[in-house]
Amino acid sequence: MPPSTPSLPTLLHSSLSSTPSIPLPSLPFLTQLCASRVPPPPLASLLATARARILAADLTTPQLLDPTYISSHSFPSNLYNPQTESLSLSIDTIVQVLDIENLSKSRWEQIEELEAAARGETKRGREIIRITEDENNNNNNDNAIDRGQTQATQAQTQAAQQQQQQQQQNTKATHKLLLQDVKGQKVYGLELHKVDSIGVDTISIGGKVLLKRGTKVCRGVVMLEPGFTVVLGGKVGVWDKSWREGRLERLKRSAEGGGEN
Repeated sequence: MPPSTPSLPTLLHSSLSSTPSIPLPSLPFLTQLCASRVPPPPLASLLATARARILAADLTTPQLLDPTYISSHSFPSNLYNPQTESLSLSIDTIVQVLDIENLSKSRWEQIEELEAAARGETKRGREIIRITEDENNNNNNDNAIDRGQTQATQAQTQAAQQQQQQQQQNTKATHKLLLQDVKGQKVYGLELHKVDSIGVDTISIGGKVLLKRGTKVCRGVVMLEPGFTVVLGGKVGVWDKSWREGRLERLKRSAEGGGEN
């Protein structure tokens, strides 16, 4: 009797289990995914869809991840023991970002930057660049087209300059992140050395991060280093939108409440 052919969800599960950088979804999740695609697309397309869905999901959602994966990719129970000065993670651990803070700038500096961006201003060195609407109401169509092209070019230039400035700032900044593992356990992470892709404007809330085996934890705080921290990407859209929309108010409350200058 010939061996039975594995089901499509089982094939997906087997393929994803060999991709350690992506959280392993459960069979019920994959079964539902396959059932929603009729007729089913090629395996490669389903794999890409599964990866994208996982990176965009809350990792603590019931039945999202494989139970064995959850138990083998979460923080150890002694992580929060105050008597444990330091330890190293014995397994690779997947976390999602719940919050991020730039420790290299005062809260008032960050408030001023956000308010300037809302006014359409950006800085290049000590120079303030403003993008304003053209006040000339000339009805000539050619002039109107020229003005539109000029404004579009100015906006693109401003965006490129702002992105370059943020990248330069990120290379010097130190960040503190609130991280959550697949069991829902929360812990702070601190950049011990600069990690690429970690920055207020370069990582999303709900973004997934792989903490490799050997990552150091000192008094309950994860030390983030380039050789042990891999930003996988993704985001939980609702979380990220809410976090960014409320960031200015949170900074103001924190600055005023803490008496920061």
